[in-house]
Amino acid sequence: MARCTAPRNGHRTASGRANCPACGGSYGRYSSYGSYSYPSYSSSGGGSIGGSGSSGRPRWSRAGSSVVYTPAEVRTLTPVRENVEKRASVPDLRDVFLCHAWDDRNGVAKVLHDLLESRGVSVWFSEKDVILGTPLLREIDKGLAKSRVGIVLVTPALLRRIAGAGIAEKELSALLARDLLVPIVHDTTYEALREVSPLLGSRSGLSTAEDTIANIATKLAELVTI
Repeated sequence: MARCTAPRNGHRTASGRANCPACGGSYGRYSSYGSYSYPSYSSSGGGSIGGSGSSGRPRWSRAGSSVVYTPAEVRTLTPVRENVEKRASVPDLRDVFLCHAWDDRNGVAKVLHDLLESRGVSVWFSEKDVILGTPLLREIDKGLAKSRVGIVLVTPALLRRIAGAGIAEKELSALLARDLLVPIVHDTTYEALREVSPLLGSRSGLSTAEDTIANIATKLAELVTI
């Protein structure tokens, strides 16, 4: 019998209740991506979402898209989308700045980067955009200035970096100031995030415990595509 995830995850993200195996929806099966396993994306997208079966489709969702959003997700992502549209005329911008912990660069951060690029999203990613020997902070500043949206991949490693006031903390400060931020929680919780960054923890976002990483990548791709 399926168990509710609320005692563990708290249904705190927009799609928490929608994708809880007891309250509504189900999890995708896992497939292999190199040495890292992540949930495979299902193109069916059918069925009702949430306890009431209600769902919303944002105005920026692509025609024929199979990805289904909860009303809470639409409310959360709409201000970000509006900022994306305001900056649409600015030339030479990357779609996404991917903020992640150094320890995740060859794991989930690389997986998310590859999924986004496979969906046509241009991503600023330190592993490919910072040339060996160049000042890291300077390159991060350039990347932030030339990106439409910031994605913060919140993992246990990132929480340790924030607590230690490392590079990740500096990136987060700049992203929070721009109000163009989408947190993606992976292998941790929003409760743990609030303990080290109450401001970031107050932001709504997405979670790989409640949606597949491939679904999340598709939603982000729709969000930033004009």
